[in-house]
Amino acid sequence: MNGKILAGRYKIIKVLGAGGFSETYIAEDIQYPGNPQCVVKQLKPATTRSEDLALARRLFGAEANTLEKLGTHNQIPQLLAYFEEDEEFYLIQEYIIGHPLNQELISGKCIIENLTISLLKELLQILTFVHENGVIHRDIKPNNIIRRHSDWKLVLIDFGAVKEVSTQITESFDSTAFTIGIGTRGYAPNEQCFGRPKYNSDIYAVGMIGIKALTGISPHELERDTDGEVKWLDKAIVSEELAAIINKMVLDDHQQRYNSASQVLEDLNKLVVYEDVNIGLAQDYSTDHLSTVDADAPTSPWPGHF
Repeated sequence: MNGKILAGRYKIIKVLGAGGFSETYIAEDIQYPGNPQCVVKQLKPATTRSEDLALARRLFGAEANTLEKLGTHNQIPQLLAYFEEDEEFYLIQEYIIGHPLNQELISGKCIIENLTISLLKELLQILTFVHENGVIHRDIKPNNIIRRHSDWKLVLIDFGAVKEVSTQITESFDSTAFTIGIGTRGYAPNEQCFGRPKYNSDIYAVGMIGIKALTGISPHELERDTDGEVKWLDKAIVSEELAAIINKMVLDDHQQRYNSASQVLEDLNKLVVYEDVNIGLAQDYSTDHLSTVDADAPTSPWPGHF
């Protein structure tokens, strides 16, 4: 694909990633002054049957319209274009210059409470907008959050429009197909793993990011008690008030969790936050029992059935 020009405009210069759902590239817009870079997401339908392509076209258009609406938020990448070429589908999105949050949330390093609260608030403010537009992200994790270098704000990426199209086509045309759950181990709650994501499935993921920040431990490495709840409090220095909020965010039973991101924000805003000269600095934590891998587990489809 390197060097290929799409729609007579977008020249592929680098592969960003490839998976079962799609391929992602960095491209240059050769029709725009300065040839700015952009992100290209490609979907190759599993079959070329006319009815499959018609469904893919309809779903892709609907998802692209959703991404276009979400891209009006300053902390979500703008959708620049979408099109079909040679029976393949493409999204062109704004390229965010920054670094992924997992470079800040390093295994074995704890983030102090003040900074964790600020992190949660910023993510939940973005999430409130996303949910108000009827969208469940389904793959919130540190690697899908970019710290934008121009203003140091967080940007939520990878809304998975291509994943949605791919899985819906599979389910529509294969009567034996399992219901597919998309997400990342440790950040995706049970209902999402079995293909039944809720709005508060995203709240669970944000809560897990808070736990990663406070403990320095990746969520999939944490143990659970007999009720299925995450055991993390003995590994963090955290106030009872913040711990209670995070625990409610990550309850195993989605019916017992917060119903909305705005509810979590309301409780976080009630917390008394004390100034700390060390805010923003990661703190050492014993790593004897930790994996040395800092990156999130990859996004995975889980086959589930009921």
